[in-house]
Amino acid sequence: MTAVRVGVFGLLGSGNLGNDGSLEAVLGYLRAEHPEAVVDALCGGPEVVAARYGIPATRLHWYRGEYRTASRAGAIAGKGLGKLVDAVRTAAWVRRHDVVIVPGMGVLEATLPLRPWGFPYALFLLCASGRLLGTRVALVGVGADAIRDRPTRALVRRAARLAAYRSYRDALSRDAMRAMGVDTARDEVYPDLAFALPMPSSSRPPGPPGPVCVGVMDFHGGNDDRAAAEEIHRRYLDGTTRFVRALAEEGRPVRLLTGDACDAPVVAAILDAVDSPLVTAAEAVSLADLMKETAAADTVVATRYHNLVCALKAGTPTLALSYAAKSDALMARMGLGAYCHPAREVDADRLLEQFRALEKQSAELRRTLTERNRIAARQLADQFTALTAALFPAADRTPARTRQETP
Repeated sequence: MTAVRVGVFGLLGSGNLGNDGSLEAVLGYLRAEHPEAVVDALCGGPEVVAARYGIPATRLHWYRGEYRTASRAGAIAGKGLGKLVDAVRTAAWVRRHDVVIVPGMGVLEATLPLRPWGFPYALFLLCASGRLLGTRVALVGVGADAIRDRPTRALVRRAARLAAYRSYRDALSRDAMRAMGVDTARDEVYPDLAFALPMPSSSRPPGPPGPVCVGVMDFHGGNDDRAAAEEIHRRYLDGTTRFVRALAEEGRPVRLLTGDACDAPVVAAILDAVDSPLVTAAEAVSLADLMKETAAADTVVATRYHNLVCALKAGTPTLALSYAAKSDALMARMGLGAYCHPAREVDADRLLEQFRALEKQSAELRRTLTERNRIAARQLADQFTALTAALFPAADRTPARTRQETP
């Protein structure tokens, strides 16, 4: 029998370490449970995905300037033509597969600035093509949130309805989709896929107080905050910088972490403002690198969702600079719900108080995280078992090649 063909889809290889970590977790599952599967990707950064993960990859969008602001007539025309071309390209790619997996990511949310004709449209094309062509599309461990913008909400809702399988990384996501009119009666909630990644060998050295990892973000608010984006960013950067400066003045080494290529200017601004040899920047290129950094730290204070995941998986006491409800939900799930601080209103003095309270409870919180990580591992094993039952039923393995040859 011809090997089952599996596609992975999303903004993968585009600089977001969390998205790539979700892909890595799904590839690990496929290689362990379905080694016969032939895997390729339709993604944002095909060169990176092909080089890093060893699978063939195709560019998600025909128009290379898809995520740049179009102000000139030529760019606007290029984007418009790209939408038509992408409809054909996506359908042709989907047709070559038996199964397509969207691995994790916040594909059903708009907690960061998002336009409906960008990724929501691409996701809708994927799920509609799957339904029309008989290819099972699975949204696995994805994030969702209530969306106010009507066109974006309509595309996301329709895409979710057309998917053959859905699971979510938290109950908040499932509730949001139910509120947007999606039947979630058969949808399950599991921990974020990144909790399935192997933990790199690293440990916190004994001795005096160790480093504090501070994960930063190029944060400008969410999809509904465009008018106040610059003010939100200024407050976030100012409060975070003051917090880092206070730690350095107390003699604490600080390691600045990022989670996306766009975060680099925030790191540069903090380094320039604090100007202390105690404050350094980590050069992480994967979630494994982030886990090593957080495992070696005494404490982590972070903004990006997958910075938090890495720190919590490493078992390090963590404080969230929370920019969305998903961060609060993650912290609560891991037993640290009391240690959240709003990213929109970073108060350095209050943040320092929470940080000191967190450090006083360090030993107890490490024990809590050890137990919560055991639970997460068991739940993700259940997730992959359910995924196999839904997508790879032994009695229904009609290969893509055979389906294509059927008139």
